[in-house]
Amino acid sequence: MRVRNSLKAAKKRDKNCRVVRRRGKVYVINKQNPRLKARQG
Repeated sequence: MRVRNSLKAAKKRDKNCRVVRRRGKVYVINKQNPRLKARQG
């Protein structure tokens, strides 16, 4: 999982990427390609 200041670029890497909020943190998840996970902050 990659930790980034901004998830804007991480979201655009693949069309299946979704932005999700869990426990006060913002994540980018991708069911088709799990290598593209990212977390903000």
